Amino acid sequence: MARLAKAWKYYNQVPISSFYLEMRAAQYMAAQASFSAALHLCGYLEWLDQIALADMNDPMGKASRFSACSSAATKTTALSNLHTAATRARKAVTAEQAWNTRQALDYLDLVFGHQFPKS
Repeated sequence: MARLAKAWKYYNQVPISSFYLEMRAAQYMAAQASFSAALHLCGYLEWLDQIALADMNDPMGKASRFSACSSAATKTTALSNLHTAATRARKAVTAEQAWNTRQALDYLDLVFGHQFPKS
C-alpha cells in the first residue's frame, strides 16, 4: 500500500510527506484481512480524505505529532489532489466490479498521473 501511495504522490507531484503516507498505510492495512490493490487503494485514499490528512502521533513515541504536509498551503493542495484521486479510485473499483476492466484501468491511469502500466 505504501508503494502505491508513494507512486500516486510522485506521479502527481502531491506535496505530502512520504513518511506520513507510509505510516498511514501501515495503520490502514493493519485493519485489513486481505489485500486487493484497487479496492484497498481506494479505501486508503478515501480514508485519508475522510480524516483530512490529520496529524499523527509518532508510532515509536520518540517524537511528538507530525503532519502530512509542510504548511497549510501545501495541505490545501494535497487535500484537493487527494479528493480527486479518491473519487477516481472509487470509479475504478465500481468499473472493476461491473466487469468493465478497460474503464477501471483508465481511471487507475488517471489516479497515477497517466503512468499506470497498460500491459
